[in-house]
Amino acid sequence: MRTSVSNASSWKTFLFPLFACLILLGGCDTVTQSVDDLFSKKRKPPLPGKRISILLNERSITADPRAAKEKILLPAPSVNRDWPQPGGYPNHAMHHIAVGDALKQIWRVDIGEGADDALRLVAAPIVVNGWLFTMDSEHQVTALNAQTGKRIWRIDVTPKSEDDGHIGGGITFEAGRIFVTTGFGLVYALNAKDGTVLWSTPVDGPMRTAPTAHGGQVFVMTLENKTIAFDAKTGKKQWTHAGTTEIASVLGGGSPAVDEGVVVVGYSSGEVFALKTESGRVLWSDSLSDARRGSGASGLSHIRGRTIIDRGNIIAMSNSGIIASFDLRTGRRIWDKRISGGENPWVAGNFVFLLTNDSEIAALSRSSGRIYWVTGLPRFEGSKTSGKPIIWTGPILASDRLLVAGSNGDALAVSPYTGKVLGKESLPDGVSVAPIVANRIVYFLSDNADLSAYR
Repeated sequence: MRTSVSNASSWKTFLFPLFACLILLGGCDTVTQSVDDLFSKKRKPPLPGKRISILLNERSITADPRAAKEKILLPAPSVNRDWPQPGGYPNHAMHHIAVGDALKQIWRVDIGEGADDALRLVAAPIVVNGWLFTMDSEHQVTALNAQTGKRIWRIDVTPKSEDDGHIGGGITFEAGRIFVTTGFGLVYALNAKDGTVLWSTPVDGPMRTAPTAHGGQVFVMTLENKTIAFDAKTGKKQWTHAGTTEIASVLGGGSPAVDEGVVVVGYSSGEVFALKTESGRVLWSDSLSDARRGSGASGLSHIRGRTIIDRGNIIAMSNSGIIASFDLRTGRRIWDKRISGGENPWVAGNFVFLLTNDSEIAALSRSSGRIYWVTGLPRFEGSKTSGKPIIWTGPILASDRLLVAGSNGDALAVSPYTGKVLGKESLPDGVSVAPIVANRIVYFLSDNADLSAYR
């Protein structure tokens, strides 16, 4: 495995919240000052070259004029020691995470095989007790030291009978076990200390979403819109729930959300189900399929982003154009908006932050759905109107900045209060999975399987 450690790359363009108020963004161009500029008595000459705005004027949604005048107040950031599951915790509600003030790269390692024309890297890393776990595009699960990036162990869970590659699901942790969902239709439980296989169980169909583990149960979703619950210790199947099968879907998907004895699943059909964790009994269901959906990828109703359970409410967003909030127990729809997105919304305080399918980042009211601000992000590499489309992942809220990463290899920091872009960092390659944070360290996994840590 190729390993490189570098302290030379300083993340000067990612401006921390104490200095965010000193940044001025004027006109159509965005000017980002470095930390050195803010302290210097002499202003450094600007870099040569043509200034091109990284923002776009086009919007598919607009802010509510009344909400735009209100002040956004967020809870204070707190340190999360671990990020044990995709989405952070089983309910996917991480709120406001604390990171360091001036972030810089502390190490970068190769975790295995990256994405190519046939395979995609879709499994997000997780962090537990100072160890970091990853799964590459060829189903190699690796344990690393989260502080240094040094490899501890690696295991390939590809069955010997399989020759062709399959797009995998993901990994999650609970009670000393790493649970793995695969494109081969197998679920694994590994000993987190050494990677030993504790059990493996076949399911009816491949999986492209990570599992969720909670309270001694493991919940997995198959490509055919089936949710299956397993006993975490034995691998014994407990119950199965089936949604409507869809012929086409968006690559990837959101793992089930679990809290208060309820597991919430969002299928590629646009259906949302709240199920009892102990039995799989349906408490209620709804649909985020837009009757006015168009053709092509934009018409797919897939709920690809993770659903969120937060303080008795559920937030879910579909690819075809609806985001909604529900009461966890009754399924009563509290509010909905015509917003389409395939990434994971983020909840903090009374606010929801999200990315739309039109490369916009927005802030909504958690209680009413009113839109506070909308910021357009770059949509194409190179030209504003042509070239390769940029797919953005995230956001996550870390110390008063929203972090997003793009398929163009750029990571951006955006103010959660105003939507202003605060800074940009270039990553080794494009990014298809959202960054994660644990113990004040931000981790980015690039499509070429390079994992970068910033502290």
